[in-house]
Amino acid sequence: MGTWKTNRTSGGGETHPYFSLSTARRRAADYREISEDEDNVDISKMQLLPFLLSPRRNLAGRVFGSLMILFLVTMAAKFYLLSSYDDLRVKERGFLVSISATQQNAVFVSSSNLNNGGIIPHQFQPKTPFPEIWRKPDSDRYYNCVNHTKKEMETATAANGYILVHANGGLNQMRTGISDMVAIAKIMNAILVCPTLDNNSFWTDQSDFKDLFNWTHFVEELKDDIKIVDSLPQKYHSIKPLVKAPVSWSKANYYRWEMTKLLKRHKVLKFSHTDGRLANNGLSGSVQRLRCRAMFHALRHTDEIEGLAKKLVTRLRNNSNPYIALHLRYEKDMLAFTGCTHNLSSSEAKELRSMRLKVRHWKQKNIDGESRRLQGSCPMTPREVAVFLEALGYPNTTQIYLVAGEIYGQYGIESLKEKYPNVFDHSTLATNEEMAPFRDRHNKLAALDYTVAVESDVFAYTYDGNMAKAVRGHRIFKGFRKTISPDKRRFVKLMDQFDEKKISWEAFSSKVKSLHRDRYGAPTLRQVGRLPRLEESFYSNPYPGCICEKSRCLLPLEHIESVYDYCLADLTAGCSSFDIENITVLERRLAVWGLDKSPLPCNNSFQHI
Repeated sequence: MGTWKTNRTSGGGETHPYFSLSTARRRAADYREISEDEDNVDISKMQLLPFLLSPRRNLAGRVFGSLMILFLVTMAAKFYLLSSYDDLRVKERGFLVSISATQQNAVFVSSSNLNNGGIIPHQFQPKTPFPEIWRKPDSDRYYNCVNHTKKEMETATAANGYILVHANGGLNQMRTGISDMVAIAKIMNAILVCPTLDNNSFWTDQSDFKDLFNWTHFVEELKDDIKIVDSLPQKYHSIKPLVKAPVSWSKANYYRWEMTKLLKRHKVLKFSHTDGRLANNGLSGSVQRLRCRAMFHALRHTDEIEGLAKKLVTRLRNNSNPYIALHLRYEKDMLAFTGCTHNLSSSEAKELRSMRLKVRHWKQKNIDGESRRLQGSCPMTPREVAVFLEALGYPNTTQIYLVAGEIYGQYGIESLKEKYPNVFDHSTLATNEEMAPFRDRHNKLAALDYTVAVESDVFAYTYDGNMAKAVRGHRIFKGFRKTISPDKRRFVKLMDQFDEKKISWEAFSSKVKSLHRDRYGAPTLRQVGRLPRLEESFYSNPYPGCICEKSRCLLPLEHIESVYDYCLADLTAGCSSFDIENITVLERRLAVWGLDKSPLPCNNSFQHI
């Protein structure tokens, strides 16, 4: 005969686990024997339910039962909600992004300092089943590391003088030049006066610095590095500045000694050119980090530009669609400069040649355009771009934002639109009222396009000019966002073979994909060239210098003293902490790798200790 299980006390009596001995004796009649045949239990004889419901007899049991019921109801509601809502939409600072509720492995792909360097949080990108054509390269082990250490903060020493800067070229040429001038002012211990911009370039845009960039943010962001003023103090107005065009691609010592000597003597220097005046490589880590803070953090566009950029991105991402930002540099000035006339009429080619001969600072006048195309030195034509994207696997429903001015030629953009009808630009996405402040302001339009391009899911460029370099570098800095760098030299040869029917579409597409397997913006070290002009631009690839890799090395404790001189004691600095087994042992003394003394990265240096 089965009975309810009881606990035996030390005195030999029996008690229910939830009741005292006296209670068990009083309620003994409530316990009824249960038949050994469990299928024939006489439930009518059981008095347990009233007993459990008695508030005086079993308060703990009632609480436990209530909690169980609440748990079951909560779980049922959770599963109902997950099955009912396939799409959870999140609105982040004005941008509508979506992520499937069942995609547990979705990741946020921005860098740790995203909001410091840009206005728009990047979109969520689920790892699967997001199509490969939209997926960013694997870069989880990399992050931007540009925060300065206490050692690099502005010192209290008196400045040597003032630097006036005239930024020359187009918007992105001026952007990189101003970033260099910030670093140069730091090297020279100088006060930087608000830069003036080139209003006499091809576009003759009359915008000044404050029309394009957020002046207050620029000054505030760099206040711990250099002092920046709106204009020269009154007592310096009578001083005639010494005008200098700094030597291109100079190292820090050129400015630290030669230029600083002139600054101390004249008190006011004016640099007439800013483009390419600082070397890409061979500079200290503190200088390189400052260049990135200036370029990617401090030079933020005005609220007017960024506000409209947000709207355009939102409209492009309608229903959370991804989009390509296409820098199609098939514009009149670029074609005249490069001498590229493929697919143009003879009259159009003559017009471009005439323009090239009239521009005095363009040194090359007689150019073999077809030869340049076969070398991969020409912008891709609209038709070539359409075939290129199709070969890579982008469907004809792909949304494309055109980062370009007016496309040159009698057929213009039509050959691209025939394959990809969803082609937009700022003029087709914005209203007339929204575009009014941007009319005849080509630098403001370029700033608008720049922002939309940086925030795109995929960026593709057809000519490696200043815009392409700046956007590519900014996207690397923000987490290696997908950027397609076409191998034009090999592609145009394949394109000609396809047009001549020497190769099938299947073979053509396969070869194009194979050619570009490693050209999607994955982490690669900046290429150092024999000459500065032949090497990779610092701003187009700030790794190394502003990008760090999480270390996997193990530092034996006996080597702490030997590497201490190369380390800083500030755990809040932006460089990577040593990834060691017992990091707490070192936290009091040793935190980040000291780049100023130019050691090798942790992975390489410690294996030789």
